[in-house]
Amino acid sequence: MAKRLYVDVHIIQTVPPANLNRDDQGNPKEAYFGGHRRARVSSQAWKRATRTRFAEHTHEQDHATRTKRIAAELAERLAGRTGLETEQATRLATALLQPLGIKPGKKAGDTAYLLFFGYRQLEDIIDLVADQATDLIALEDEELAKAVKDLPVAAKLQQGHPMDVAMFGRMVADIPALNVDAAVQVAHALSTHAVDLEFDYYTAVDDENPKEETGAGMIGQIGFNSATLYRYATVNVPQLIDNLGDGDAALTAVDAFIEHFARSIPSGHQNSFAHRTLPSLLAVVVREDQPVNLVSAFEKPLQPEEEGEGLAADSAIRLAVEHDRATRQWGDTPAYVAVCHTFDPDRHTGERLTTILGPNTPFPTLIADLHARLAEKIEQTR
Repeated sequence: MAKRLYVDVHIIQTVPPANLNRDDQGNPKEAYFGGHRRARVSSQAWKRATRTRFAEHTHEQDHATRTKRIAAELAERLAGRTGLETEQATRLATALLQPLGIKPGKKAGDTAYLLFFGYRQLEDIIDLVADQATDLIALEDEELAKAVKDLPVAAKLQQGHPMDVAMFGRMVADIPALNVDAAVQVAHALSTHAVDLEFDYYTAVDDENPKEETGAGMIGQIGFNSATLYRYATVNVPQLIDNLGDGDAALTAVDAFIEHFARSIPSGHQNSFAHRTLPSLLAVVVREDQPVNLVSAFEKPLQPEEEGEGLAADSAIRLAVEHDRATRQWGDTPAYVAVCHTFDPDRHTGERLTTILGPNTPFPTLIADLHARLAEKIEQTR
């Protein structure tokens, strides 16, 4: 298919007082942008939140995991399928993985780095030895290693990727053959306005204190901020098709990514702040030139206006205007644009968004329409 086909996802989302993503001091992450301090949520935090929500809505066999314990995971599944004892299964799993050359970690049985793989890929590896597991485990170590060294274990980790791995990729620096180029890029979320770090000083009372003992049983503080965030991600559709090996599977993955990226939120200190919100605006832009992050719309931080409709509304208009300006100035007309938002269609913000980005589309309809448009594009290139 065409080498260039991208789905850009732009989100405006307001978050109440929260500590979504902590730095090394336990405070919300920040960044200077446009000369002002902004709230920041790292791309890693939001990718993990997306993956976690994705896992909650798919069958376990289609899940992926990122761990140093690939040998233990393989051994556990080997024991479950073949009836081997735990020690025997561990020995066979170690022998199967040995030819890959994965560096061992400091802890026995661990790898030196996290590996991202699918549970179904482990099952495919087990398929290679399931019928002969009992015979293999009866061999001496040297004979066992020789018996399994030519099995296509690496090939099983290079194909049949779950959506998570196909979207977010896998890098193994010392074993390039296991690398998977990511089809999804996620930007760090930034506030559209300047933000100051605040602190919640709290105390906890000991319920069993006698009356004569006053004071707190515990004292602490949590850093927090509140912000209207601009979030951005882009999906490289040809790369996703290449990773999954199927156009229809790639379309399903795009649907899933947009659904779970939009609805997910990092869980840092969630019990203290109950900070879960939904976006005020989500726009998708299908491009055949290159991905375009529109964060430049917010280089000058927004200022609250007493007579305005709020920071979220002002951010949405800034985003729409930047998209329109970039499109006209650079002459890069998108193949498709759709928007879903929560603003009143009869007020200024709703009217401007309709004029610039098109009609307000319910989220399920937006995903269905995008799916159909991408299907047409993919079909045209076959």
